[in-house]
Amino acid sequence: MFSRYFHDIEIAIESLLGNKLKSILTALGIIFGTAAVISMLAIGNGAQQEILDQIKMVGVNNIVITPIQDLTGDGENGDESSENGNSKSQKKFSPGLTMKDVYAIKDIIPSVKKITPEIVANSFVVQNGKRVAAKVIGVDNDYFELYNVDLEKGQIFNDYQVENGIPVCVIGANISAKVFSNVDPINQYLKFGHVWLKVIGVLEKTSVNLSASDNAGVNVVNDNVFIPVQTMLMRYQNRALVNSKSLSGGSSFFGGWFFSFSGKQETTTSNYHQLDKIIVQVEETEQLTSTTEILSRMMMRRHMNVKDVEITVPELLLKQQQRTKDIFNFVLGAIAGISLIVGGICIMNIMFATVMERIKEIGIRLALGAKKADIIAQFLSEAILISVSGGLIGVILGVVFSKLIMKFTGILTIISPGSIIVAFGVSAVIGVIFGISPAKRAAQRDPIESLRYE
Repeated sequence: MFSRYFHDIEIAIESLLGNKLKSILTALGIIFGTAAVISMLAIGNGAQQEILDQIKMVGVNNIVITPIQDLTGDGENGDESSENGNSKSQKKFSPGLTMKDVYAIKDIIPSVKKITPEIVANSFVVQNGKRVAAKVIGVDNDYFELYNVDLEKGQIFNDYQVENGIPVCVIGANISAKVFSNVDPINQYLKFGHVWLKVIGVLEKTSVNLSASDNAGVNVVNDNVFIPVQTMLMRYQNRALVNSKSLSGGSSFFGGWFFSFSGKQETTTSNYHQLDKIIVQVEETEQLTSTTEILSRMMMRRHMNVKDVEITVPELLLKQQQRTKDIFNFVLGAIAGISLIVGGICIMNIMFATVMERIKEIGIRLALGAKKADIIAQFLSEAILISVSGGLIGVILGVVFSKLIMKFTGILTIISPGSIIVAFGVSAVIGVIFGISPAKRAAQRDPIESLRYE
């Protein structure tokens, strides 16, 4: 029985090889449909992986408090109110985002698991004649756990270094490669501003493609230099301190950096916030919303009802972005899947035409003793071979397209075995479904009428 059906398959292969151009044109719908499905699923997998990596980098269950810059230049926000028909300006003073806010949040809110301040300064690091642009960030030790940052070598700050503002630093992988390319950076020194910092640790290199997600709180650490927050406040800049030059609208020089303030304060932005950011991590994801509301009320109360801070939850923003991308990828996958259906319809139409062209051949086979099952096997085999071969070519093209998309557009694509199996499996099933009807029609023809057909 198997040899009989094998002979039917051989006849189907001979027929396809004898009409190569028609076979290729018939398979085009399956080829491009399969390639499109694999490419779209690869783009979707890449987008999902980017979001997951970004969620890891912004930290799980993190809440970010950032200052809103004061545009009045004097650390006060103005509110307009009307009294007896006359409008007058009422200004309220706010101390800004300070270390006192960090201590208060840590002591008062029970759902807080970890918390760290952040102070950022952009300049250059210098070592042995090399000058490299870098971002120096003052943080607490909790920072590295909040952002899931791992050490490649060395150690993070100890309690003594954090509390006493010792000039030590942990550097990113790019800083290590650029500044200490030929030596082990541990226990070496680099200069930032007027202070020499001792390198005690090097962070692992991250390879996340951020695109436009920096605004969501994602922080790539490769080009950063991290120092204890007290080191930043004591040895570099502390915006909470007031001196005569800042009061007079002049200029001040802190820690080797020049900060200029215009004499026309109404047109200049003055940053009176001691901190550039506070990152708060809660125990459970379910506590994010309630903790955010508490923090909002707490900041308003501590800042004299002046709204000079913004509170965001990066993880929720990224998950919303992921949901949007999932919907978009589903639509793209559905459109690509439709092309597979169109390819199947094309196979069915061509097979119907093939049956009409080969009526006499069908009559001869039936007259020589072939059964209806043999005719069905022959034409069904042709349809399946077209769809399977088209599916194989489509898989190859889909992989190539995915690589080209990543190379020329910078969009991350990840080809999973599951997407290949799904695309190829669907193409094979389509060959069976859309090949059955033409095959049955060929088998049901009367042998005598088929032999008389001209």
